[in-house]
Amino acid sequence: MPETESRLILPPYARALGIELFEIKDGVPILTVAFGPSVEGRPQHYHGGATAGLLENAGYAALRARLIIEEREVQLKPINITVQYLSAGKSRPSFAKGRITRLGRRNANISVEAWQDDRDRPIATAIMNILMA
Repeated sequence: MPETESRLILPPYARALGIELFEIKDGVPILTVAFGPSVEGRPQHYHGGATAGLLENAGYAALRARLIIEEREVQLKPINITVQYLSAGKSRPSFAKGRITRLGRRNANISVEAWQDDRDRPIATAIMNILMA
C-alpha cells in the first residue's frame, strides 16, 4: 500500500481546507481535517461547504486508490454529488471515508461518511456518481 499512498496526492482545494490523509485502512484512504478558520462557518462549527468538501475529497480518494491498484488511468468527471447533513460538525477534527458501491468501465458510484468522535455516528454522508473518461 505504500505505493498507493505516495501516488495519492490531494488536490489544491483539499489542501486549502487543510484536508490530509489520516491513514489507509484495508486499501481505502481515510481523510481528516482539523477544525480552524479555513473550515469554520458559524462560531465553533464546520461550514457546510467544508464538510461537503471533505466528503467529496474522500470519495475521490477512495476511487483513485482503487484505480491505482487496478492500474487504470482515467480522468474523473462528476455526474452528481448528493450530501446529507446529519448533525453539526463541532470544533474538533473530522474524518471521512469513501466506499465504492459500483465500479464499472465508464462510471463509479461511491458512498461517503464523515464523522468526528464516533464512526458509528456520522455528521454527514454523500452519494457520488462519477464518470470515468
